[in-house]
Amino acid sequence: MTSGLLYQSIKRYFRGIKRPNIPTIWALGVMGCLSMIAWGWVSDQPLISDFFQQLYFQQQNPPLWLELPDIPSSYLWFPTILLSAIAWIITKIYPKPTAISRAIIVAIILALTIRYLLWRSFSTLNLSDPLNGLFSLTLMALEIYIIGANIIQIYLIVNSTDRSSQADQLQQSVIQRKFTPTVDIFIPTYDEPLFILRRTIIGCQALDYHPKKVYILDDTNRPQVKQLAQELGCHYLTRPNNLHAKAGNLNHALKFTNGELITVFDADFIPTKNFLTRTVGFFQKPNTALVQTPQTFYNPDPVSRNLGLENIITPEEEVFYRHIQPLKDGAGSVVCAGTSFVIRRTALEAIGGFVTESISEDYFTGITLTSKGYQLIYLNEKLSAGLAAESITDHLNQRMRWARGTLQAFFINSNPLTIPGLTLRQRLAHLEGLLHWFTSISRIFILLMPLAYRFLGVIPIKASVGDFIYFFMPYYLVSLLAFAWLNQKSRSAFLSEIYAIFQSFPMALTVIQVMLNPFKGGFKVTPKGKRKSEFSGSWKLASPLIVLLIATIVSLFWHHQLLASNVDNYPGVNLGIIWGIYNLVVLSVSLLIIIDAPLPDTYDWFQLRRSFKLQISDQVVGGITRYISEVGAEIVVTEPAAWSILNHKTGKQKSEFLPLQMEIIDVQLNLGGKITDTQWNGEFPTVRVEFEALTVSQHRQLVEMLFCRPGQWQNLSTPGELRSLWLLLRVLLKPKFIFDRKPRITAIAVHQH
Repeated sequence: MTSGLLYQSIKRYFRGIKRPNIPTIWALGVMGCLSMIAWGWVSDQPLISDFFQQLYFQQQNPPLWLELPDIPSSYLWFPTILLSAIAWIITKIYPKPTAISRAIIVAIILALTIRYLLWRSFSTLNLSDPLNGLFSLTLMALEIYIIGANIIQIYLIVNSTDRSSQADQLQQSVIQRKFTPTVDIFIPTYDEPLFILRRTIIGCQALDYHPKKVYILDDTNRPQVKQLAQELGCHYLTRPNNLHAKAGNLNHALKFTNGELITVFDADFIPTKNFLTRTVGFFQKPNTALVQTPQTFYNPDPVSRNLGLENIITPEEEVFYRHIQPLKDGAGSVVCAGTSFVIRRTALEAIGGFVTESISEDYFTGITLTSKGYQLIYLNEKLSAGLAAESITDHLNQRMRWARGTLQAFFINSNPLTIPGLTLRQRLAHLEGLLHWFTSISRIFILLMPLAYRFLGVIPIKASVGDFIYFFMPYYLVSLLAFAWLNQKSRSAFLSEIYAIFQSFPMALTVIQVMLNPFKGGFKVTPKGKRKSEFSGSWKLASPLIVLLIATIVSLFWHHQLLASNVDNYPGVNLGIIWGIYNLVVLSVSLLIIIDAPLPDTYDWFQLRRSFKLQISDQVVGGITRYISEVGAEIVVTEPAAWSILNHKTGKQKSEFLPLQMEIIDVQLNLGGKITDTQWNGEFPTVRVEFEALTVSQHRQLVEMLFCRPGQWQNLSTPGELRSLWLLLRVLLKPKFIFDRKPRITAIAVHQH
């Protein structure tokens, strides 16, 4: 008996010992080898020291074609001016890239990138001693890493796709009822508030497509969700456990449904009425397994809200859905994004359902489908909208979950770099996505470099001002001019830098943790539907940025003896001061991002103009909405007949509300309500109206008007580089948490049709 128990204990012990992860061992091995080489150089080991001495001699004697031409210094600007002018002219002649214009810009950027890397590799490394050499080589390696990831994007962008015209043709069969496969619509939910879930169900039921069934997949078995499903007339499914989180929930629903196609919407995502009309037609091709559409949001993302730049700067996801996904589509490596997609049931069943070995079930399901020879389509049209994370902490937690899930690729069978069945081009496209998450580590080192320059006297780049003008500026300015143009004006370079910096520390920590322990931490739903009345912040997120900011400020006034002695040798070292000032600006703005602005309303408002008919007392007057939501509206009263009543109202106590009846003329929707506030701004009075409790029928009409109109979600164009820089400086000089402390509702701009 005792020996049997001992045997079982030993067996359980060895079972608990996990097999070492090869990628982790490989990464640690590479780091160990590099550390040994660095130690050998510092400790003056003959073989290693002689090797770096030879490299230093080569850097001191670069090829002739990497030396500055013997011309007046002002002429060194000629390549920059000429190539920047060519790039600027092309982007103005072709505001939207064409195949030819894109190819020309890409060719120029690739040529300048190669020229810049050759100059950096053979002429600028400072290997005069181990300290300078280690910093110089590390910076060079990180630059190559970042540029290499960008080169993959540039290579793939030549075949970027736009399938809207194809959707125009294919939808005719759907509209004419020649191709109408049955569709099951899955809405997986965990703990989202009922008011969010309600409008998603209503939006799915409003889809202009007949053979469909809507299923709410409740992973918390809440009685109130079941009651909501019964009230709205949709199907309700639950399960006895939460095994494999969202993927397990979806796989469980597969057993109880039979639609030929399956559409998945997260609990906060509401489709426009034409979602299925635009996507189902692609499945006429038997090999098509999945059609993915973009994610967009009907609330300001926390970055724009915290900076006070709502409806001015684009959310972070815009770059992915307007730039990255089309080029991945061209490479046959579309990323399934977990919501707002349609998938063929037979294809999904052929691979055993949604992949459950990672928290990014969507991403690896798409990879597995592609590896089996199926085609994934990306339709770059905003056919649904959801809620962005409502705090900066939730925003970062969401990104860190994405990073963890994506990087688990190195440790599972669905690794796109090794799974059988993918082409080299498809693997390259997925490699770019994997490399993206490691750039956070590079960002941190680049932020630290000016500190090493000022405090340690390190000169990582051995170059003069003339060298920078001749070799660096053409590459930098042309890339800057073409950045937003190539990414469909979804993000400027300066704003991209800000987004990268403020999340670099938590993201770098997550990347390191994943590589050491890839499956620590499970799937967590991003909280939605919160309300906050005050500014708040996270010391955990802010502390590394504050330390770095203080160190940067001190460094700008620090005078190092080694630095002073090197100024005569390398006139370009003064560029380190500019580098430090730039870091000071981006770190300061990043800290402002971390201060969460208030959320005065749990409901979202829209800049939607609709004609209203108001019955105030015994008078009927007209008005036009400025803003409108599910719970109220702000209406400009345009008829003088009501002004005397409104004047009388404003003279009363604020606690007395004026009841009224109203009709939204465009949709013939009658509502009751009360005036809660009146303001006189200019010629006409504006009234704030709060709606009375809505019936299901009234709520359906309102949701369809606010969320479901085809084409209503706009593609916001990012500000240009100069305007982006000005906006950042303006935010820095007039931070929202000091100069705009009063909570206010921000309405999202939408198309007015």
